[in-house]
Formats: sequence, structure tokens, C-alpha cells
Amino acid sequence: MTTLPDLLSPNLDILSVGLNPSLNAVKAGFYFATPQNRFWKALNASALIDKPLTPSIESQQTLLTDYRMGFTDTVKRPTSQGSALRSADFRTDCPILKEKILKYSPRIVWFHGKVAYKNYLVVTENIKGGVDWGEQPWPIGSAQIFVTPNPSPANAAFSLANLIDWYNKLADFKKTHHKNE
Repeated sequence: MTTLPDLLSPNLDILSVGLNPSLNAVKAGFYFATPQNRFWKALNASALIDKPLTPSIESQQTLLTDYRMGFTDTVKRPTSQGSALRSADFRTDCPILKEKILKYSPRIVWFHGKVAYKNYLVVTENIKGGVDWGEQPWPIGSAQIFVTPNPSPANAAFSLANLIDWYNKLADFKKTHHKNE
């Protein structure tokens, strides 16, 4: 299966975890590549970064090297829509995601959307129930968890302004949970 490669390294400040790669992202070779996806617009307008980035492989690499932000997915199987994912996808890939998080020990794991995080919790931690936005009560290893709305165009219930607000809350969370290095 062709999918997006993970962009991981030790000592990440933030590990961005999407639901799964879109077919457009796999074809383009970088995360959030669908032109209608609002990730890059929200990121550029937020306090998470201090210089604008264009959607590209190079910008993704800049996020890794300059901002210590890595990328992976809850499920690695690409689909045209997240609704095409099956329970078996989560049962297979969520334990692998947990292994990656434990291996690389990012400070913050940033889940894009409640669906991604809820499925992760059910499969790997046997935790069922509601998930709120923002900081989560269950860490993964030493990583704190933060959930924001998914920037996918399919998630039209949240405006670009909503996304920017949540990304700014993540930036504040990052500042308040900064380790002394």
C-alpha cells in the first residue's frame, strides 16, 4: 500500500496526528495537501509558527527542523474520505501509532479530530466515552494529548476562525507545558 511516510524524530515538541492520509496527500507527498484543507491556512494564522509556510514537502520539512513538529496518522490507509475507514483499520494501526509515540516521546501529541482520538482510546487503552476539545486527561507515555477539530473540508461545522482559535490554544498549551531544556 502506498501511503504518506511518517515524519518523525526524537525530541519533537508536537506530533501532529491526522485521521488518515487523503489520496491527494499521498499523490502530493505531504500532509494536508488537499487544496480545500484548512490546515496550512490555520497554521499560518496561528501562534504555532512565526513565518508563513506554503503547502509543500519543503514546508513540512521546515516544520520538522525549525519547529520540531512531526507528522503521522491514526490510520495509514489512504482514502478519499475518512468515513471510508473501517474498525479493522483502527484495530491494526492504533497499536502501531502508540508504539511510535512511545518510541519518539514527543512532548505533545496533537490529534486532528475527535474521531481519530476516540478510536485510538478505544483500541489501545480500552477507554470509551466522550472526548472534549483541547487538553486530554490521558497521556501516552510522557506525551500530553491535545485535540483540535479536523481541518478537513468535510468538517465544515468548524470555520477557519474556529481552527485558528484552537491552534492558538495549542500554542498556549505548548508554552505552558514547555520543559526546561
